[in-house]
Amino acid sequence: MLSHLISSAIKKLIGLAPKTARVVRGNSTIDIAVDQVKVGDIVVVRPGEKIPVDGVITKGQSAVDESMLTGESIPKEKNIGDNVIGATINKHGSFEFKATKVGKETALAQIVCLIEDAQGSKAPIQAVADKISAKFVPIVLILSALTFLVWFFVLGASLNFALMAFTSVIVIACPCALGLATPTAIMVGTGRGAENGILIKGGEPLEAACKVKAIVFDKTGTLTKGKPEVTDIVGVGVADEEEVIALATSLEKLSEHPLAEAIVKYAQEESIITKEASNFKAIPGYGVEGIISGSQYYLGNRKLIIEIAGLKVEGIERKVGRLEEEGKTVMILASTQEVLGLVAVADTIKATSAETVMALQKKGLEVYMITGDNQRTAQTIAKQAGIRNVLAEVLPQDKANEIKKLQSTGIKVAMVGDGINDAPALAQADLGIAMGSGTDVAMEAGGIVIIKDDLRDVLTAIQLSHETMAKIKQNMFFALFYNILGIPIAARVLVGLGIVLRPELAGLAMALSSVSVVSNSLFLRGFKPNKRNWLSAIAPYAMAILFTLIFFLFATLSKMT
Repeated sequence: MLSHLISSAIKKLIGLAPKTARVVRGNSTIDIAVDQVKVGDIVVVRPGEKIPVDGVITKGQSAVDESMLTGESIPKEKNIGDNVIGATINKHGSFEFKATKVGKETALAQIVCLIEDAQGSKAPIQAVADKISAKFVPIVLILSALTFLVWFFVLGASLNFALMAFTSVIVIACPCALGLATPTAIMVGTGRGAENGILIKGGEPLEAACKVKAIVFDKTGTLTKGKPEVTDIVGVGVADEEEVIALATSLEKLSEHPLAEAIVKYAQEESIITKEASNFKAIPGYGVEGIISGSQYYLGNRKLIIEIAGLKVEGIERKVGRLEEEGKTVMILASTQEVLGLVAVADTIKATSAETVMALQKKGLEVYMITGDNQRTAQTIAKQAGIRNVLAEVLPQDKANEIKKLQSTGIKVAMVGDGINDAPALAQADLGIAMGSGTDVAMEAGGIVIIKDDLRDVLTAIQLSHETMAKIKQNMFFALFYNILGIPIAARVLVGLGIVLRPELAGLAMALSSVSVVSNSLFLRGFKPNKRNWLSAIAPYAMAILFTLIFFLFATLSKMT
């Protein structure tokens, strides 16, 4: 089943690539199929279009949304000489680039190959019950035959007595309960998981979650919200915070940049009154400018303020540096005379991230964070989440390699992610956990899907795994315990003590052992996150005593008849 899901994920990955490309041939620009693009072709990309292949920009500027592959929510500014990746989306501005990688050499194609490799490297898990049954059944047949031979030929018992003993051994040793041990617990466990918003794709992920010793979280969209938000507004000089955000919003509401969207959203939530801006101009790689109430204003990075507005930024460097050290993107607001304020935007951490990380660490798991973002931003987010192990500046195609490195130390590793760039790592990990807010590819490559997008459910999934696996082991114990207890009685070894078990009562005893296994599994329905299921914990001991007494009761009834 997991193999089918990963194959489906690969198909969706391939489907992300655009079907056509606009290339320059001679003095004209023509649309051709992507597979006809050659290395060295000049490709033209317009606003809102997908980039067809990998290459290097030769003309123009823009911001490119690379979240599908890198997982990073803030689009990257692209200028002449910068690399672009196939299947990513051009947000605004037109540009031309020279194709450097096509076909199977593109980053997207490489990620597909990595998923296929990870899929092929996984060995199928053999069910423990099947291994026991394979040895148990022939042993029982041999024991039943020996029972007949010893009683009839060695001890001189009657044919009826020897046949009864032979039949009782076969009946009492029926491995029905052993066959029910695993599927019943998995059925109840996965059903309980679904009720709690956790989709577990069968027994393999359940067993894997129980053995995990290290868990790796993707940063963007998993530990963080995945969308930029306004985090700080700083007034400079006579301008207060409300004036700064009002002017910034008046400019940015005309922009299509994702950072502009964050500012506009913040102003709407805070009911900030804005004004109309005229002569608006977006300057790629710098910021925006426009006229508000007859005055010229600028909002952007240092280059915009220094090179275009002609102002000095030394007086605000310390404040800007402090915000940037926290991993935030800082925009400077200025008039033609002075700097008025700062607006900081960042991808903020989810409310449940730190709580989940702390709980996992208390359970003895080693927690890691992996991201393609820079070291400074990564360390900032990791500190907020309480994570000590940080893997930063990791390219999409290298995430699976980082998982391999951890696995090479001999530990079982889980990967939690939500983006297409996480799919190879999800497939490579011993357990892939995909967030429900993520892409279809990530969810299908993961063995467990957290539907509610609540990180605490990662902990719940692991807890449920432990309880379900405990039930499976208890069920197998019950099945073997009744067989081990019942075979000597059925073989009439204890006949001298007046303990005998007739075939019909042996069959009833075996039926009751199957009932005990099913009943024990059903106690999993009482599972609740972060709460002890006392009834489930006590049930195995109570049933062991009860069914032992029933065995000996049947033996007494057999003697009486």
